Formats: sequence, structure tokens, C-alpha cells
Amino acid sequence: MEKRYYIAYGSNLNVPQMRTRCPHATILGTAELRGWELLFKGSRTGSYLTIERCKDGRVPVVIWDVTPEDEKALDRYEGFPTFYYKQDIKLQYKGIRTGRRRTITAFAYIMHEERQIGIPSNFYMKTCLEGYETFFFDKKILLAAYRKCAEVCGS
Repeated sequence: MEKRYYIAYGSNLNVPQMRTRCPHATILGTAELRGWELLFKGSRTGSYLTIERCKDGRVPVVIWDVTPEDEKALDRYEGFPTFYYKQDIKLQYKGIRTGRRRTITAFAYIMHEERQIGIPSNFYMKTCLEGYETFFFDKKILLAAYRKCAEVCGS
């Protein structure tokens, strides 16, 4: 069976949440997506993180090794294929235990681009910030995405 690797950049950086949703998933390591940016987009039910191409952008991510059951659970949670679609991205990650660097292809959920920018709930933002704290990611990246949506939405 071919291994499947998942790129998490939003609420799925939150380890307790992922452990509940995907009990068989394991953390491989961390990486940075260069040439991508974080955006909050969504629908009437709420706004959530997505990534879009951006020449100077960078997004910190966690790479998870997921089972087929975990991937099905993620598909349901992410509203695949209606809300998010999947895209394979080749990237280099740093192993969480070994510190060794490896290049792999992993899938990310990307929200359909026509979705509107919007402001996330406080709960969602807190969940994402907890993930950033766990992995010592630069919170300024997440907060800049929030500021951008607040400016667009006039808040």
C-alpha cells in the first residue's frame, strides 16, 4: 500500500484535534511552503484557512502520515470535494525526531478559489494559534492572514 502524506496548515496543526479526527495519523515533520500564502475564506457557515499561490509567500506546515481511514475522515471534515479540493505538492520536510530532511509528495486541501475572503471565528483562530505554538511557527504569518481578511471585510 502506497504511503499518503498530508500537509496541514490550519486547524489540523492542532495535535489533540488531529488525534481525535485521525487516530492512526503520525507526525513526520515540519516544512515551509514557499510561493504560497494563507488566506481566510469560506461561506455563510464560517471562514477557514486555505492556501493560494503567491510569489513571495511562505506557509509553515506539518506533514502527517495518514492511513486510508484517516484520509476519509479528513475528506469529510474538509468538505471534499465541494468545499476543498486536493492538490499534490512536492516539498522537503525536516523530520520531527531525526531532524533529517527528506523530499516527498504530499496532498493539501485547497479551498475552491472563488470562495470569498471572510473573518474566522474566535474558536477557529484559537485552534490554529495553538497549533502554531506547538510547532514554534511564526505567528506573524497567521496574524497577517487575519489582518488581510479584516481589511478586505472592513472590520
